[in-house]
Amino acid sequence: MAAKAKTSPQNTGNFFAVVGSDDGIVREKALALYNQLTGGLDDGFTHETIDGIADNSDSAFEICASTVQALLTIPMFGGDKVVWLRNANFLGDNVTGRSQRTEAGVESLRSTLERGLPNGVKFLLTAHGVDKRRGFWKFIEKAAQIQVHDRIDTSRDDWQGQVAALVTSRARALGLQFEPDALAIFVMLAGEQSQQIGNELEKLDLYLGPERRTITEQDVNVLVPLSRAAVVFEIGKAIQNGNAARAIQLIDQQLEADESAIGIMRASIIGVVRNLFMAKLIVERFKVPTGSYPAFSGGLNRLPENDRAWLPQKKDGSGVNVFPIFLALPNAANFDLEGLQHVMEATLKADQALVTTGLDHRLVLHRLIVEIAAARKNPNRRAANARR
Repeated sequence: MAAKAKTSPQNTGNFFAVVGSDDGIVREKALALYNQLTGGLDDGFTHETIDGIADNSDSAFEICASTVQALLTIPMFGGDKVVWLRNANFLGDNVTGRSQRTEAGVESLRSTLERGLPNGVKFLLTAHGVDKRRGFWKFIEKAAQIQVHDRIDTSRDDWQGQVAALVTSRARALGLQFEPDALAIFVMLAGEQSQQIGNELEKLDLYLGPERRTITEQDVNVLVPLSRAAVVFEIGKAIQNGNAARAIQLIDQQLEADESAIGIMRASIIGVVRNLFMAKLIVERFKVPTGSYPAFSGGLNRLPENDRAWLPQKKDGSGVNVFPIFLALPNAANFDLEGLQHVMEATLKADQALVTTGLDHRLVLHRLIVEIAAARKNPNRRAANARR
């Protein structure tokens, strides 16, 4: 059916985009928006949903052509119409997206949107990756009501704090709260994907039932599956607790699974040792309050710039990356500052040995774990000294 009067999407609010690398939340938000735009009513004739998964550039071109046709065809029985191009995978920086055939299809879609859509027609675009260097992204920014939902970047130093905030917020919505150790373990097990976080929280919600609303470390260990990231965390936890046997057992399992010794060192040991040392130094030198995360975070970020310049900073420049150091506080109390300085030196030497010598990697890691455990203060001796 021929199109009627057209208007610009910039002014009428008939172009919507939900994009980002967090697949779960993109799907969730897009479905909610689609239901809002359609009033929750879809008889299968009025509105059109077009699958945006393209196998190749020809497929991407055909998807764009189908979308243009749907946008320019008004409903047979009149009324408003929503066209949803769902899960487009050809707008990112990939082989299909860079193809001239794909670019021709995307340009045709863009031209249609720029000319304006028929009255009552709305367009919803969802995509899990859009190349922000291209003209189509610039057009989306100007013309669409846009939502961007990207995964938390785990290469950033502050990713654990960001995930912890997301987990805490979602748990609160379910009426749940975490014990501190349970939250730290959950962050490492569930990862950064919001869909996975939501799934694991729902399992915990059902498991606890209405009577118990606080999630313990045991609850997390029972229900949330152990991932590679979790093994890394478990090694670090065993090191901090002085459980050398457990740390060595997990390291051997990783080595037998063809994980590199250098990778284990960088992921599981260096960060733990560094955080223990920084936590101990902060407590002894700067007297920052440690009773709660907000108090600790606020205390660190209020220190003079020179006093906190050596601490790990968030990549966005908004302050100290507090979360990993805060988690290390209880275990840092089990070490002397001098002992942790020795551990830092031993860790550096072990890392250099892995990179520059032919020493047996398993032996290098085992010796380091034993040195760290030996530096930990004997709790029985500490208790005896306290009684004197």
